[in-house]
Amino acid sequence: MDNANNTLLTSLLDFPLWLSKQLDRQAHGFAPLFLRLLLAYEFAESGLEKLHGENWFADLTFPFPINLLPVNISWTLATGLELLAPLALILGLATRFFSIALIVLTVVAIAAVHWPSEWHSFAELWQGYAITDRGYGNFKLPLMYVFMLSSLALSGSGRFSIDAWLKSK
Repeated sequence: MDNANNTLLTSLLDFPLWLSKQLDRQAHGFAPLFLRLLLAYEFAESGLEKLHGENWFADLTFPFPINLLPVNISWTLATGLELLAPLALILGLATRFFSIALIVLTVVAIAAVHWPSEWHSFAELWQGYAITDRGYGNFKLPLMYVFMLSSLALSGSGRFSIDAWLKSK
């Protein structure tokens, strides 16, 4: 009976290693694909909202050097990037480039829209790390996008992409 228990225990302890090896072999390329699809959806939604909406950038204070651009140009650039980048992310085409471009866009959005307008302590600033419209800012979701985009910028688009196909040629 002890031998059977040892075999079962050994099998249970070996399972995580076996599972990890299987995921490495079979599913490794899915992680960047899932990130690309999620981010593509979110940025396309924002781009379509801008495309069909009114330009509200005139009401914002942008950080330097973005504040040097006329609001119509910055609106057009943001809308264009939010419509083009999702297509590239879905295809896995120039993923690192578009991830970095979207990081810049998101950091500008955090500074201009999502950051609390006034805070005097870290505790007050931390109230903005939320998804809310209660006046404390709401930089949690854009900050999560920055980290997800950073992962793509650093690791690339993965196995299921035009980038990987071009690299193999």
